[in-house]
Amino acid sequence: MFTGIIEALGTIAAVRREAANIHFTVESPFAGELQIDQSVAHDGVCLTVVAVDAAAGTHTVTAIDETLQKTNLANWQPGRRVNLERCLSANGRFDGHIVQGHVDLTAECESVEDQNGSWRYRFRHAPGPGRITVEKGSICINGTSLTCFDSTDDGFSVAIIPYTYEHTTFQDLRPGDRVNLEFDIVGKYVAKLLGR
Repeated sequence: MFTGIIEALGTIAAVRREAANIHFTVESPFAGELQIDQSVAHDGVCLTVVAVDAAAGTHTVTAIDETLQKTNLANWQPGRRVNLERCLSANGRFDGHIVQGHVDLTAECESVEDQNGSWRYRFRHAPGPGRITVEKGSICINGTSLTCFDSTDDGFSVAIIPYTYEHTTFQDLRPGDRVNLEFDIVGKYVAKLLGR
């Protein structure tokens, strides 16, 4: 389980295809602390560490076809920066919201507005069952726990403070880019119970 509080920025160092899978080698400041079989969220996608090169400061993860279909990982190239978060430890602080690392779908960034001290981003996604946001509710965008507003059936906005902008890939995000969305798990259960 994750919380959506980004620990570090990583950089895709290498991309290798093998059959229907893609292996990503990622440079990160905590690569030397990782272990094989550990789960790490990469832009909100929970992936298993399959190799670690502590000397090089890299770890490798594998994305299967199901993951590639539901996320934006198929478009990742060397040099791309990604948000990283390790799993929440049992005695850790729960600063964000419940994030599983199971992306529901991708959304398009429609606009980025500089508001003189913060940034307003607007996203549009395909409507459907369980794809619900509520005013001042939680949403996870590229692994980042955020509060949404101006919610509609197919979109929402978020406001980004300077700290989040500087320490996540929101600084790289432009209109037209696709992001990974994970809707609030509590909201998804409520929606299913209500037949929405």
